[in-house]
Amino acid sequence: MILLVLIASILISGVTIYQYRETLKDYHAHRLERKEEQVKQSVQNTLKNTTYALTTENLHLIFKDDIYEIADVLNAPFNIYDLEGQLIKSSRPRFEIDPQSNCLDTEVLNNLAMSVTRRYLEKTSTAGDKYQASYTYINDKKFKPIGILNLPYYENNALNDMELRQSLMQLGWVYFLMLLIAIGLAYFITKYITRSLHTVSDMMFKTDLTKRNKKIIIDDLDTEIGKLVTAYNAMIDELEQSAVKLARSEREQAWREMAKQVAHEIKNPLTPMRLSVQSFQRRFDPTDPDIKKKVDEYSNTLIQQIDTMSSIASAFSNFAKMPAQQNETLDVVKIVRLALDIFNEPYIHFISDEEEIIAKWDRTQLIRVVTNLVKNATQAMIDQPSPRILVTVASEGDNVKISVADNGIGIADEFTEKIFEPKFTTKSSGMGLGLGMVKNMVETYNGSINVTSQPGKGTVFTVIFPKNQPDEDTKKAIS
Repeated sequence: MILLVLIASILISGVTIYQYRETLKDYHAHRLERKEEQVKQSVQNTLKNTTYALTTENLHLIFKDDIYEIADVLNAPFNIYDLEGQLIKSSRPRFEIDPQSNCLDTEVLNNLAMSVTRRYLEKTSTAGDKYQASYTYINDKKFKPIGILNLPYYENNALNDMELRQSLMQLGWVYFLMLLIAIGLAYFITKYITRSLHTVSDMMFKTDLTKRNKKIIIDDLDTEIGKLVTAYNAMIDELEQSAVKLARSEREQAWREMAKQVAHEIKNPLTPMRLSVQSFQRRFDPTDPDIKKKVDEYSNTLIQQIDTMSSIASAFSNFAKMPAQQNETLDVVKIVRLALDIFNEPYIHFISDEEEIIAKWDRTQLIRVVTNLVKNATQAMIDQPSPRILVTVASEGDNVKISVADNGIGIADEFTEKIFEPKFTTKSSGMGLGLGMVKNMVETYNGSINVTSQPGKGTVFTVIFPKNQPDEDTKKAIS
């Protein structure tokens, strides 16, 4: 809009200047023609009333005094030349006549002679001023040329130029005002358009498959923005439907995987139990003197397998069931030290920069997090000649940082991103649910857990969580 106003102002200014020049050119041409016609009529009247013979030689006598009278009355100075271009008479005072004006150029005489209209117009420019001069023949009663009438004309444009400047100045102020109006309109129109676009872009950035997305509501749906909003709202509906289908599919897949894992883990102890029962059935002899001893061995075998199945059930139960979050005000340093008391390994060391770090957490779950991480670290100390596990607790601003570092076998790079997935494990025993459970508990408390490891050198698990947990109302508002 601003560009159109600028272009229009430039074009109209150019057209105005061009039109002014053309009008001025026509004005001077017509004015010269009128003055020339008036002078010619006065000259013809003088020729009719003279008593001298109408010859070239008598022209200076014929217009001896009349030439000044005609020039004064018509306010138009003029000159009379003979047919050879020599000055015969001039209405100007003698001292205003320069020597060059006493004789006409050959070019003027030739152009006048070849002109069909018997008239020649000469245009010159000196020191920025424009001059015109018309040349016509003075005829006798038989229309025979006896002299040349020269009418000089000076184009005085001072007044017209001043009017042009005033017009352009007024036009400039008008277009300056229009430019200001255009800038204001462009600003508000742009703000109006981009406000809708900003709303659409902000909502697109906030689009999340893990939560319910809001639709955009606008009044005018007939505009292009309205069509874009309609397309966005339709996309939100499709995303919600896809998210529901995806969540259902993931849940079904998770339950199938969990069922497979449970069935697999239960089958492992059932097989030796079946073999033990079959073997005892074949070898059972009530009269055997060692029958009591064999029954005890058989019972111990069954009890051991039953305990294995019980531990499997407990592990799956602990993973699937997360206790309700209890925001207890506790000393993290004290709780971590308490959790380490159940380990008898002498290579487990504890360091804390502060004697007391107060935070809101669940006491039981914090102990479970620490014991799981330390237990994993002890299991990584196989064939390590000088094992060492270092547990540190530190305060970082509004967060608490717990690190468990070991110099064990480490974790390969391809397994680092998978260790928190359920049922993933690199050990020959266990179900791979411990770290997944730890991750769930830490994230429940708005924390994070990450791992860095170098194969053959060791592993460091780092848990970071805020000291103050949001209350239930705040959590609902956030969600």
